[in-house]
Amino acid sequence: MQVGFDERRLAGLRLGAELHDLGKFAVPTEILTKPGRLSSQELELVKQHSQKGYEVVAPFAWSWRVPEMLLQHHERIDGSGYPHGIKGSEILDEAKIIAVADVADAMISHRPYRSAFPRQLAIDELKGWRGARYEPVVVDACVELLNDGSFALPSDAPDFAQMPDRS
Repeated sequence: MQVGFDERRLAGLRLGAELHDLGKFAVPTEILTKPGRLSSQELELVKQHSQKGYEVVAPFAWSWRVPEMLLQHHERIDGSGYPHGIKGSEILDEAKIIAVADVADAMISHRPYRSAFPRQLAIDELKGWRGARYEPVVVDACVELLNDGSFALPSDAPDFAQMPDRS
């Protein structure tokens, strides 16, 4: 896996990362903001967001494999992810990066249903699944950014859980 992407590939990764949760528009807000555990039916609805995002962007011409990034960002290198349970080299490098960044961001960010976790807990989680669920070189890079305090996502990225009710 290449970590040192050129500027063009970085631009594609950035776009894929910014759009990765686009499919959450199809998940009811009540589920996205629900405190506590989700039911199995609710979890299945949430899991559909990667497929829904893919379906929205796939018809358009892209200079990068953005649709696949959206589709694969919850796949895991051991095959335990969704929506298709693909693994290893079947997963785009960009999707592997988005996956790790997404997990780290989810853990260290405040959510309507829970407070942010300490950075060390996110680091421990990533290291614990390094080489199993997550690509080792991506985990190492993310942990380095978390440790030095430079892990940050664009503050202007949309928070789909905070969007107004669509009904």
